[in-house]
Amino acid sequence: MVVVTAEELRLELDTFSVACDDEAVLDKMLEQCLCHRMKAEDMVCEWFAFSTTKQQLKLTVNNLEAFEHEVLNKKHKAKGVSKGNKLNTTKDVHSIQDLIKAEEEEEDLLDSYSTPAKGSQKRALTTPEQPRAKRSGVRVPSPGQLLSPASFSPSATPSQKYSMRGARGEVVATFGVVQGPRWAGRGQTEVRVELLEGCEESLCSSYKFMFQRLRDVRSVLTEKIEELGEELRKHFNIEEFSPVSLPAQDTVVVLGQVCCDSNGKLNAHSVVLEAGQEHGARQVPVDLSELQDYSLFPGQVVVMEGINTSGSKFVATKLYEGVPLPFLSTPEVKLEVKEASEPVMVLVACGPYTTSDTLTYDPLIDLLNVINKDRPDVCILMGPFVDSKHEQIEAQVTEPFETIFSRCVDSVVDGTRGTGCKLVLVPSQRDVNHHYIYPQPPFILPNLRKEDVQRVTLAPDPCTLVIGGVTFGLTSTDIIFHMGAEEINSATGSDRFSRIMKHMLTQRSYYPVYPPAEEVNMDYERFQQYGQLPLTPDILIVPSELRYFIKDVIGCVCVNPGRLTKGQVGGTYGRLLVQQNPVHVQGDRVSPCIAAQVVKI
Repeated sequence: MVVVTAEELRLELDTFSVACDDEAVLDKMLEQCLCHRMKAEDMVCEWFAFSTTKQQLKLTVNNLEAFEHEVLNKKHKAKGVSKGNKLNTTKDVHSIQDLIKAEEEEEDLLDSYSTPAKGSQKRALTTPEQPRAKRSGVRVPSPGQLLSPASFSPSATPSQKYSMRGARGEVVATFGVVQGPRWAGRGQTEVRVELLEGCEESLCSSYKFMFQRLRDVRSVLTEKIEELGEELRKHFNIEEFSPVSLPAQDTVVVLGQVCCDSNGKLNAHSVVLEAGQEHGARQVPVDLSELQDYSLFPGQVVVMEGINTSGSKFVATKLYEGVPLPFLSTPEVKLEVKEASEPVMVLVACGPYTTSDTLTYDPLIDLLNVINKDRPDVCILMGPFVDSKHEQIEAQVTEPFETIFSRCVDSVVDGTRGTGCKLVLVPSQRDVNHHYIYPQPPFILPNLRKEDVQRVTLAPDPCTLVIGGVTFGLTSTDIIFHMGAEEINSATGSDRFSRIMKHMLTQRSYYPVYPPAEEVNMDYERFQQYGQLPLTPDILIVPSELRYFIKDVIGCVCVNPGRLTKGQVGGTYGRLLVQQNPVHVQGDRVSPCIAAQVVKI
């Protein structure tokens, strides 16, 4: 065992005239000497060579982290250090308990090498982004200790591009005004998180799929056309709808679903309107040349006004706007709440939680550090947790997918227990260990501790939650990307994201596109039951591969927090402050005060 002290490191640094007054930097170098079994002289020489090639890089904890990834890990791997060494930073640990035990032994060793000034104080191994905090009387493992090394493959190495990323913590999108000096939760363990429909009416267990018949799918689509059509008829005071293929010399109003005349992408010359059973179930091509503004996509239920002189082509002259559902009506809240409630902080993140070039979960560790620092009241974590699209997921993992997922979630639960925040876990169809179907049942965590049952909510995809009296709509399926690839428009002065969000709200569905994208395995019987919007939520969370955004669309705050990782680099997450305020009353609705941000990890 190589014994190195902080004083030896300081003397070697003085040899190269490298000043170091930061104890955290010496601790980091001491840790690296211990983990890589290097003498103080060798460590300082390697650092000096590295910093010289980087134009005299300053000696900081962040730069030491980059130095370890670029130099020490490669040298360590080349020497063929045994995988069984408990000090190996890429060891493969098979359980959280083994990892905690190994970290305790490492901490005791580090304690014996501490400087006399520090005495016998123990210190936690932290990432560069997380400043060292004074330890309390009770030892609580940090998130990094619980999940690090976050590798499920002996050959996995941390992502260099991710570790060298810049602009960490930068706010890239903002909505609303924050009341107060900073973004942080208040530790409100009494914040209620519940499914809007309740467990009895929500999708709460797995079901048999791949048994649907075409006529059942047709029945669901027809019922959707008739229901939305009736709502539009009442709203616009329309007498009745005419059959789409009936020849008429006068202007008529028709109801139907937008389709494409072939298997290709929809365009202005391939639009077909298909009526429901009540109006003949016929299809007719639509001429859009007379419409100035329109936005259409396959599966959209529309009401059009126009002329069909021959019965073979409908010339549309007017397109009726869709009508969204009402918000949650809470007159009892308006009467009971006389003062504004405490603001509730909600953090939202969407996987994948690993970069594309490695199987290490360093981005998730950094997110857990953010959670422990900001202490949000509620954390919504959306899949994929074990990404089926990861190139290495099938070739290099040494454990079953279920085991990897279980360890990942256990680390999240254990790593946030000290904050007291409520956790909401939403699956994704990209989760390789879960059901590949939409709507998707919630995860099952049979080994969840009894004290965590009330803190963890297992939600399906999609779902509608009520958090502190504010309604949240959630779906991890990338509807923005799927609808954006199919939508056609001639609308002027509007952006694509706002149009897509408005379509979701006015079509009253979490996934209104038909036919769905190839990667979406839709069960229409369950979709009719669990995939529709029960109301217009106050906040709609729709993570996507496309650029993050926050927009107010017809009174609903729509948030795309992005994904936690984008390829080999870090991505973004979202955070919101919501507050019920009886001063903001619109009819029977107590309109909440909402502030939101998208932040780089």
